[in-house]
Amino acid sequence: MARLGINEKSLPFQLSWREKLVFAKQQGFSFIELSIDESDERIARLDWSDNDIFSLLKNSYESGVSIDTMMLSALRKFPLGSQDPVLYDAAYRMCQKAIILAKKLGIRNIQIAGSDEYYHAKTALTRENFIENLQRVVDFAAANQVMIAIETMDDDFINSINKIRKIKQNISSPWLQAYPDIGNISAWPQVNPGEDLTDGFENIVSVHVKDTLVVTENTPGKFKNVPFGTGNVEFLGLFKTLKRLGYQGTFTIEMWSERDKDCVDQVKKAHDFILELLTQAGILIEVV
Repeated sequence: MARLGINEKSLPFQLSWREKLVFAKQQGFSFIELSIDESDERIARLDWSDNDIFSLLKNSYESGVSIDTMMLSALRKFPLGSQDPVLYDAAYRMCQKAIILAKKLGIRNIQIAGSDEYYHAKTALTRENFIENLQRVVDFAAANQVMIAIETMDDDFINSINKIRKIKQNISSPWLQAYPDIGNISAWPQVNPGEDLTDGFENIVSVHVKDTLVVTENTPGKFKNVPFGTGNVEFLGLFKTLKRLGYQGTFTIEMWSERDKDCVDQVKKAHDFILELLTQAGILIEVV
């Protein structure tokens, strides 16, 4: 039986952690994905005190909704492959803090961006720096029994599970796996998402669920804020692929609606839309 969760940035921003957990449960979600994004406020979570951590754990236990995964998207600002030695080291230290926080919170997987550089030029050096720094991160994660999961991106550096598998040829560790975003792999015309899920199935530890618009010769595609059902993702076919493969992991709905006036409505619609398709595909979802 699989589990359906939602990323924190989908939930109303003004809610406290207790309120977010209760709201998620009311909407039928089993877990929330913790956001460590590029904002100073959320990067500061990496320095939470034990009292802060205990408070979140207490709220989690009392609500019955866990914090299973972490999205470490702050690495866009501090890329693992940076040519700047200051940023290069800062990225590693950030990952160390994230791993320790995950261990204390009982988070199973830390999702990291599959980008060597996001805002600056990509070079042979940024690729090598990414692999070198990622090896350090994975070694530290292994010592703390925390999974590092690379996301398939809106960046062609790693836009498929197959490319994650190629990175794993350089870093041989069971603590480095794939966190495919079925919206992102569906948006790249050179990627066949059904084949990519099948070929990389043994490396999948969680799945992001969102809609996207495909990249074409004349358009850059759209990787964020595409309402479910209005994009190009063939959800039912891909869910049936995962069902055939025997996937029993987590599905995480991903949106960026936390500051939208109709946030609550968006969350409800997203849950019902995805749950219906998962059910049609024959995937059983844990009842909260």
